[in-house]
Amino acid sequence: MGIGQQGVDVVLGDTNNGHSTAPTEQEVLRFATSFDRLAANIAKVLKGKQDAIRLALTCLFAEGHLLLEDVPGVGKTTMAKAIANSIDGSWQRIQFTPDLLPSDVTGVQIFNRARNEFVFHPGGVFANIVIGDEINRASPKTQSALLEVMEERQVTVDSTPYLVPRPFMVLATQNPVEHEGTYNLPEAQIDRFLMRLSIGYPSMQDELAIIYGNVSPAEQVCHLTPVLSAGEVRRMIALTERIYIAPALAQYIVHLTSATRCLPELRLGVSPRGTIGLARAARAYAAAANRPFVTADDIKELAPLVLVHRMILTPEAELRGRNSLELLLNLLQVVPVPQARFEGPRHG
Repeated sequence: MGIGQQGVDVVLGDTNNGHSTAPTEQEVLRFATSFDRLAANIAKVLKGKQDAIRLALTCLFAEGHLLLEDVPGVGKTTMAKAIANSIDGSWQRIQFTPDLLPSDVTGVQIFNRARNEFVFHPGGVFANIVIGDEINRASPKTQSALLEVMEERQVTVDSTPYLVPRPFMVLATQNPVEHEGTYNLPEAQIDRFLMRLSIGYPSMQDELAIIYGNVSPAEQVCHLTPVLSAGEVRRMIALTERIYIAPALAQYIVHLTSATRCLPELRLGVSPRGTIGLARAARAYAAAANRPFVTADDIKELAPLVLVHRMILTPEAELRGRNSLELLLNLLQVVPVPQARFEGPRHG
Protein backbone atom coordinates (compact mmCIF):
# COMPACT_ATOMS: atom_id res chain seq x y z
CA MET A 1 0.00 0.00 0.00
CA GLY A 2 1.42 3.41 -0.92
CA ILE A 3 1.96 6.14 1.62
CA GLY A 4 -0.87 8.23 0.26
CA GLN A 5 -3.30 5.31 0.56
CA GLN A 6 -2.64 4.48 4.20
CA GLY A 7 -6.00 5.04 5.84
CA VAL A 8 -6.72 5.67 9.48
CA ASP A 9 -9.57 3.27 9.96
CA VAL A 10 -9.63 2.92 13.73
CA VAL A 11 -12.94 3.54 15.45
CA LEU A 12 -12.61 6.36 17.96
CA GLY A 13 -13.29 4.76 21.32
CA ASP A 14 -12.76 5.27 24.99
CA THR A 15 -9.20 4.80 26.18
CA ASN A 16 -6.96 6.37 28.79
CA ASN A 17 -3.64 4.94 27.62
CA GLY A 18 -3.68 2.06 30.07
CA HIS A 19 -3.95 4.27 33.15
CA SER A 20 -6.79 3.96 35.64
CA THR A 21 -7.97 7.55 35.42
CA ALA A 22 -7.59 10.44 33.00
CA PRO A 23 -6.44 13.72 34.60
CA THR A 24 -9.11 16.11 35.79
CA GLU A 25 -9.42 19.66 34.49
CA GLN A 26 -8.04 20.96 37.79
CA GLU A 27 -4.98 18.72 37.57
CA VAL A 28 -4.24 19.80 34.02
CA LEU A 29 -4.74 23.46 34.97
CA ARG A 30 -2.22 23.09 37.81
CA PHE A 31 0.22 21.50 35.37
CA ALA A 32 -0.19 24.32 32.83
CA THR A 33 0.18 26.97 35.56
CA SER A 34 3.41 25.42 36.89
CA PHE A 35 4.69 24.99 33.33
CA ASP A 36 4.06 28.68 32.57
CA ARG A 37 5.77 29.73 35.81
CA LEU A 38 8.85 27.69 34.92
CA ALA A 39 8.91 29.07 31.34
CA ALA A 40 8.62 32.65 32.62
CA ASN A 41 11.54 32.13 34.98
CA ILE A 42 13.78 30.93 32.15
CA ALA A 43 12.59 33.77 29.89
CA LYS A 44 14.18 36.24 32.33
CA VAL A 45 17.59 35.33 30.92
CA LEU A 46 16.70 34.12 27.42
CA LYS A 47 14.93 37.03 25.77
CA GLY A 48 12.46 36.54 22.93
CA LYS A 49 12.73 32.74 22.83
CA GLN A 50 9.44 31.71 24.41
CA ASP A 51 8.71 29.05 21.78
CA ALA A 52 12.13 27.42 22.19
CA ILE A 53 11.77 27.50 25.98
CA ARG A 54 8.35 25.83 25.90
CA LEU A 55 9.59 23.13 23.54
CA ALA A 56 12.60 22.44 25.76
CA LEU A 57 10.32 22.12 28.80
CA THR A 58 8.00 19.85 26.83
CA CYS A 59 11.00 17.58 26.38
CA LEU A 60 11.69 17.69 30.13
CA PHE A 61 8.14 16.72 31.10
CA ALA A 62 8.05 14.02 28.42
CA GLU A 63 11.05 12.59 30.33
CA GLY A 64 13.26 12.87 27.27
CA HIS A 65 16.69 14.24 26.48
CA LEU A 66 17.34 17.40 24.47
CA LEU A 67 20.04 18.17 21.90
CA LEU A 68 20.50 21.92 21.44
CA GLU A 69 22.21 22.32 18.08
CA ASP A 70 23.01 25.83 16.89
CA VAL A 71 25.80 28.25 16.02
CA PRO A 72 27.94 29.72 18.84
CA GLY A 73 26.66 32.56 20.95
CA VAL A 74 22.88 32.20 20.62
CA GLY A 75 22.24 30.97 24.17
CA LYS A 76 22.43 27.16 24.08
CA THR A 77 24.36 26.86 27.34
CA THR A 78 22.39 29.73 28.88
CA MET A 79 19.13 27.87 28.25
CA ALA A 80 20.50 24.62 29.65
CA LYS A 81 21.78 26.29 32.83
CA ALA A 82 18.57 28.32 33.23
CA ILE A 83 16.47 25.13 33.15
CA ALA A 84 18.78 23.50 35.68
CA ASN A 85 18.71 26.53 38.02
CA SER A 86 14.92 26.82 37.80
CA ILE A 87 14.40 23.37 39.32
CA ASP A 88 15.26 22.74 42.95
CA GLY A 89 17.14 19.56 42.17
CA SER A 90 20.71 18.56 41.51
CA TRP A 91 22.54 19.41 38.31
CA GLN A 92 25.97 18.83 36.88
CA ARG A 93 27.82 20.29 33.92
CA ILE A 94 30.17 18.09 31.91
CA GLN A 95 32.46 19.99 29.55
CA PHE A 96 33.11 17.51 26.76
CA THR A 97 36.70 17.66 25.53
CA PRO A 98 38.91 15.22 23.58
CA ASP A 99 40.69 14.12 26.77
CA LEU A 100 37.50 13.43 28.75
CA LEU A 101 37.34 9.81 29.92
CA PRO A 102 34.25 7.58 30.13
CA SER A 103 34.83 7.22 33.88
CA ASP A 104 34.59 11.02 34.22
CA VAL A 105 31.04 10.68 32.92
CA THR A 106 29.80 7.53 34.63
CA GLY A 107 31.99 7.25 37.73
CA VAL A 108 34.70 4.88 38.91
CA GLN A 109 35.48 2.37 41.65
CA ILE A 110 38.35 3.53 43.88
CA PHE A 111 40.00 1.34 46.51
CA ASN A 112 39.57 2.69 50.04
CA ARG A 113 42.49 1.56 52.17
CA ALA A 114 40.79 2.46 55.46
CA ARG A 115 37.75 0.32 54.66
CA ASN A 116 39.74 -2.24 52.64
CA GLU A 117 37.18 -2.20 49.84
CA PHE A 118 36.35 -0.52 46.55
CA VAL A 119 34.06 2.51 46.83
CA PHE A 120 32.05 3.91 43.96
CA HIS A 121 32.64 7.59 43.17
CA PRO A 122 29.78 8.90 41.00
CA GLY A 123 30.51 10.69 37.75
CA GLY A 124 28.90 13.74 36.24
CA VAL A 125 25.69 11.97 35.16
CA PHE A 126 24.45 11.55 38.74
CA ALA A 127 22.15 14.56 38.80
CA ASN A 128 18.60 15.49 37.86
CA ILE A 129 19.78 17.76 35.03
CA VAL A 130 23.04 16.94 33.22
CA ILE A 131 24.42 19.64 30.92
CA GLY A 132 26.69 18.09 28.31
CA ASP A 133 28.41 21.12 26.79
CA GLU A 134 29.86 20.71 23.28
CA ILE A 135 29.10 16.99 23.35
CA ASN A 136 30.59 16.37 19.91
CA ARG A 137 34.08 17.40 21.10
CA ALA A 138 34.54 14.18 23.08
CA SER A 139 35.82 10.97 21.53
CA PRO A 140 33.30 8.32 20.39
CA LYS A 141 34.38 6.12 23.30
CA THR A 142 33.46 8.83 25.81
CA GLN A 143 30.24 9.67 23.99
CA SER A 144 29.24 6.02 24.27
CA ALA A 145 29.40 6.29 28.07
CA LEU A 146 26.04 8.08 27.84
CA LEU A 147 24.23 5.34 25.90
CA GLU A 148 23.15 3.24 28.87
CA VAL A 149 22.21 6.05 31.22
CA MET A 150 20.17 7.95 28.61
CA GLU A 151 18.03 4.89 27.91
CA GLU A 152 17.93 2.98 31.20
CA ARG A 153 18.55 5.73 33.80
CA GLN A 154 21.43 3.74 35.26
CA VAL A 155 25.14 3.18 34.74
CA THR A 156 26.97 -0.12 35.15
CA VAL A 157 30.48 0.02 36.60
CA ASP A 158 32.37 -3.22 37.22
CA SER A 159 29.15 -5.20 36.63
CA THR A 160 27.27 -3.24 39.31
CA PRO A 161 24.31 -1.06 38.23
CA TYR A 162 23.81 2.35 39.84
CA LEU A 163 20.55 4.26 39.37
CA VAL A 164 20.61 8.00 38.62
CA PRO A 165 18.06 10.26 40.34
CA ARG A 166 14.69 11.10 38.80
CA PRO A 167 13.77 13.26 37.07
CA PHE A 168 16.78 12.75 34.84
CA MET A 169 17.48 14.75 31.69
CA VAL A 170 20.55 15.19 29.51
CA LEU A 171 20.71 18.66 27.96
CA ALA A 172 23.48 18.49 25.37
CA THR A 173 24.78 21.28 23.15
CA GLN A 174 26.76 21.13 19.94
CA ASN A 175 27.88 23.43 17.15
CA PRO A 176 26.78 22.02 13.75
CA VAL A 177 29.05 24.21 11.61
CA GLU A 178 32.42 23.56 13.26
CA HIS A 179 34.20 20.34 12.30
CA GLU A 180 37.76 20.90 13.54
CA GLY A 181 38.33 18.79 16.66
CA THR A 182 34.80 17.34 16.69
CA TYR A 183 33.33 13.86 16.30
CA ASN A 184 29.95 13.07 14.77
CA LEU A 185 27.43 11.63 17.21
CA PRO A 186 26.70 7.96 16.40
CA GLU A 187 23.18 7.07 15.27
CA ALA A 188 22.57 5.07 18.45
CA GLN A 189 23.17 8.15 20.58
CA ILE A 190 21.27 10.57 18.34
CA ASP A 191 18.26 8.26 18.62
CA ARG A 192 18.31 8.61 22.41
CA PHE A 193 17.61 12.33 22.20
CA LEU A 194 13.87 12.93 22.22
CA MET A 195 14.24 16.29 20.47
CA ARG A 196 16.80 18.27 18.53
CA LEU A 197 16.16 21.99 18.88
CA SER A 198 17.73 25.14 17.44
CA ILE A 199 17.38 28.39 19.38
CA GLY A 200 18.10 30.74 16.48
CA TYR A 201 19.19 34.37 16.46
CA PRO A 202 17.20 36.88 18.53
CA SER A 203 15.13 39.57 16.88
CA MET A 204 16.70 43.05 16.52
CA GLN A 205 14.51 44.35 19.34
CA ASP A 206 15.52 41.53 21.69
CA GLU A 207 19.19 41.93 20.78
CA LEU A 208 19.01 45.64 21.59
CA ALA A 209 17.44 44.79 24.95
CA ILE A 210 20.34 42.43 25.65
CA ILE A 211 22.87 45.19 24.84
CA TYR A 212 21.20 47.66 27.20
CA GLY A 213 20.72 45.12 29.96
CA ASN A 214 22.51 45.94 33.19
CA VAL A 215 23.55 42.33 33.77
CA SER A 216 24.83 39.78 31.25
CA PRO A 217 22.70 36.65 30.65
CA ALA A 218 25.46 34.50 32.20
CA GLU A 219 25.32 36.52 35.42
CA GLN A 220 21.51 36.51 35.41
CA VAL A 221 21.45 32.70 35.22
CA CYS A 222 23.43 32.47 38.44
CA HIS A 223 20.77 34.54 40.24
CA LEU A 224 17.77 32.52 39.06
CA THR A 225 15.83 30.97 41.92
CA PRO A 226 14.09 27.59 41.60
CA VAL A 227 10.34 27.70 40.98
CA LEU A 228 9.70 23.93 41.05
CA SER A 229 11.07 21.13 43.19
CA ALA A 230 12.29 17.83 41.78
CA GLY A 231 9.28 16.17 43.40
CA GLU A 232 6.89 18.52 41.60
CA VAL A 233 8.60 17.75 38.31
CA ARG A 234 8.17 14.02 38.96
CA ARG A 235 4.46 14.50 39.65
CA MET A 236 4.05 16.56 36.48
CA ILE A 237 5.80 13.87 34.44
CA ALA A 238 3.40 11.29 35.89
CA LEU A 239 0.43 13.43 34.88
CA THR A 240 1.56 13.67 31.24
CA GLU A 241 1.43 9.88 31.04
CA ARG A 242 -2.33 10.09 31.71
CA ILE A 243 -3.06 12.59 28.93
CA TYR A 244 -5.47 11.00 26.46
CA ILE A 245 -4.50 10.01 22.91
CA ALA A 246 -7.38 8.81 20.76
CA PRO A 247 -6.80 5.49 18.97
CA ALA A 248 -6.90 7.17 15.55
CA LEU A 249 -4.18 9.64 16.60
CA ALA A 250 -2.03 6.82 17.97
CA GLN A 251 -2.35 5.06 14.62
CA TYR A 252 -1.55 8.33 12.84
CA ILE A 253 1.75 8.50 14.72
CA VAL A 254 2.56 4.90 13.77
CA HIS A 255 1.65 5.50 10.11
CA LEU A 256 3.86 8.59 10.04
CA THR A 257 6.94 6.93 11.54
CA SER A 258 6.44 3.72 9.52
CA ALA A 259 6.29 5.79 6.33
CA THR A 260 9.81 7.10 6.96
CA ARG A 261 11.13 3.53 6.78
CA CYS A 262 9.80 3.17 3.22
CA LEU A 263 11.50 6.24 1.77
CA PRO A 264 14.24 5.34 -0.75
CA GLU A 265 16.15 8.51 0.17
CA LEU A 266 16.73 7.23 3.71
CA ARG A 267 19.12 4.53 4.82
CA LEU A 268 17.61 4.71 8.30
CA GLY A 269 14.03 5.68 9.16
CA VAL A 270 12.46 6.50 12.50
CA SER A 271 12.85 3.81 15.17
CA PRO A 272 10.07 2.56 17.48
CA ARG A 273 11.79 4.65 20.15
CA GLY A 274 10.97 7.67 18.01
CA THR A 275 7.33 6.57 17.73
CA ILE A 276 7.04 6.30 21.51
CA GLY A 277 8.88 9.59 21.94
CA LEU A 278 6.50 11.49 19.66
CA ALA A 279 3.51 10.20 21.64
CA ARG A 280 5.11 11.18 24.97
CA ALA A 281 6.05 14.63 23.67
CA ALA A 282 2.52 15.19 22.33
CA ARG A 283 1.06 14.37 25.76
CA ALA A 284 3.35 16.84 27.51
CA TYR A 285 2.67 19.48 24.86
CA ALA A 286 -1.09 19.08 25.30
CA ALA A 287 -0.85 19.32 29.10
CA ALA A 288 1.21 22.52 28.81
CA ALA A 289 -1.61 23.95 26.68
CA ASN A 290 -4.10 23.11 29.48
CA ARG A 291 -5.67 20.23 27.55
CA PRO A 292 -6.26 16.68 28.85
CA PHE A 293 -6.14 15.28 25.31
CA VAL A 294 -3.78 15.29 22.31
CA THR A 295 -4.75 16.78 18.95
CA ALA A 296 -3.42 16.10 15.46
CA ASP A 297 -1.93 19.61 15.44
CA ASP A 298 0.19 18.71 18.50
CA ILE A 299 1.64 15.75 16.61
CA LYS A 300 2.28 17.71 13.40
CA GLU A 301 3.97 20.55 15.26
CA LEU A 302 6.29 18.28 17.25
CA ALA A 303 7.09 15.78 14.47
CA PRO A 304 9.99 17.79 12.95
CA LEU A 305 11.66 18.19 16.36
CA VAL A 306 11.26 14.54 17.35
CA LEU A 307 11.69 12.71 14.05
CA VAL A 308 14.03 14.60 11.69
CA HIS A 309 17.28 13.86 13.53
CA ARG A 310 16.43 10.13 13.42
CA MET A 311 16.07 10.13 9.61
CA ILE A 312 19.47 9.35 8.07
CA LEU A 313 19.88 10.10 4.37
CA THR A 314 21.57 7.83 1.85
CA PRO A 315 24.78 9.22 0.30
CA GLU A 316 22.99 9.50 -3.05
CA ALA A 317 20.21 11.61 -1.52
CA GLU A 318 22.77 13.88 0.12
CA LEU A 319 24.51 14.40 -3.23
CA ARG A 320 21.16 15.39 -4.75
CA GLY A 321 20.73 18.03 -2.05
CA ARG A 322 17.83 16.37 -0.24
CA ASN A 323 17.37 16.84 3.50
CA SER A 324 15.43 14.99 6.18
CA LEU A 325 13.21 17.95 7.10
CA GLU A 326 12.00 18.29 3.52
CA LEU A 327 11.18 14.58 3.37
CA LEU A 328 9.25 14.68 6.65
CA LEU A 329 7.25 17.75 5.61
CA ASN A 330 6.27 15.89 2.44
CA LEU A 331 5.10 12.94 4.54
CA LEU A 332 3.03 15.23 6.73
CA GLN A 333 1.23 16.30 3.56
CA VAL A 334 0.45 12.80 2.28
CA VAL A 335 -0.13 10.67 5.39
CA PRO A 336 -3.87 11.02 6.14
CA VAL A 337 -4.78 12.91 9.29
CA PRO A 338 -7.79 11.70 11.31
CA GLN A 339 -10.67 14.05 10.56
CA ALA A 340 -12.96 13.23 13.48
CA ARG A 341 -12.88 15.66 16.38
CA PHE A 342 -12.42 13.95 19.71
CA GLU A 343 -11.76 15.67 23.02
CA GLY A 344 -10.88 13.06 25.58
CA PRO A 345 -12.35 9.82 26.88
CA ARG A 346 -16.10 9.55 27.17
CA HIS A 347 -17.45 8.35 30.49
CA GLY A 348 -20.69 6.59 31.14
